Amino acid sequence: MAFEESFITVDGCRTRIRRGGKGQTVLYLHGANGAPMIQPFMEVLAQDYDLIVPEHPGFGMSDEPEWLDNMQDLAYFYLDLLDHMKLDSVHVVGSSMGGWLGMEMGIREPGRIKSLTLVGTAGVRVPGILPGDIFLWDAETAARNTFFNQDIAQKVLSMAPDTEEAQDIMLKNRETVARLAWQPRLYDLNLPKWLRRIQAPVKLIWGEQDKIMPLAVGEALQPQLPNATLQVFKNCGHLPQVEFPDEFSASVKQFIEGVK
Repeated sequence: MAFEESFITVDGCRTRIRRGGKGQTVLYLHGANGAPMIQPFMEVLAQDYDLIVPEHPGFGMSDEPEWLDNMQDLAYFYLDLLDHMKLDSVHVVGSSMGGWLGMEMGIREPGRIKSLTLVGTAGVRVPGILPGDIFLWDAETAARNTFFNQDIAQKVLSMAPDTEEAQDIMLKNRETVARLAWQPRLYDLNLPKWLRRIQAPVKLIWGEQDKIMPLAVGEALQPQLPNATLQVFKNCGHLPQVEFPDEFSASVKQFIEGVK
């Protein structure tokens, strides 16, 4: 499936967009590592859906706007982006920090979200459960802790940025993550009290061995959402969509097709 790349300007921010496929529109919101390339699970989803993969403001090839201070700013940006693209409502798939972003969008304009798939999502604090401290990990520790399958971790490490441009983008991404989620660490203290506003069907997808957002976070989050289910991938870390792309894509498709 071919993806088209373009740049659109919303709220004064020039933003990189990849888009492919036809059907219901699915907005994929990436996590802290950005969205530098089209991954296999995206190719699979684009066989059935109109898949939109933006790079968040402050990440990758997108601008770094002065107005971007927190996840709430990013949520309003994406609601404006939907307006700009003339999309009344979409299915949202958010990974890690992207899941947090999807929830922030959902509590602000619930009617814009047809369904919400949250993959190892950040955004909520569970007493006694500490997320992995991604700000302190070096590249090898981060890769090893992201994946249960260490062959994938090794492959990621072998693809480390080897040009000045790629290294600059990696640093840019890390700086933006710190701006959005440094303190408090990877959560919004006020988010839980408004989760009841998300009336769309929600599917939580978690890796059983997630070392960044432990499964206990998903188990605590599920009852806080009015219409949520939880699926756990065994022998899987923080990114089920990478470790099990076909199974992940099939699960998301089944979920979306079941939304009335």
